[in-house]
Amino acid sequence: MSDQDPGAGVVYTETLVHSPPEQYVSEAPYQIAIVTLDSGGRVTARIAGERVTIGDRVAFVQYRNQFPVFKKQA
Repeated sequence: MSDQDPGAGVVYTETLVHSPPEQYVSEAPYQIAIVTLDSGGRVTARIAGERVTIGDRVAFVQYRNQFPVFKKQA
C-alpha cells in the first residue's frame, strides 16, 4: 500500500460493520466506505468520527494498518 495521500472525494457507498474479523472485534461497530477520489479512481476506506452517507464529501486523514482512513468534511 502506498503512503501517498489520496486526497479528498465523495462517498460512493458505505456500510456499518457489526460482525468484523477477529482482529477488529474491539472496534465494532465501525463504518467503511468506497470513496470516489477527486483525482480519479475509487478506494475502500475506514471512516473516522461522524458517520457518512452516500454523496458526502470526505477527506483523507491517515493510514491505519496500511488502510486509508477518511473523515467527513464540514
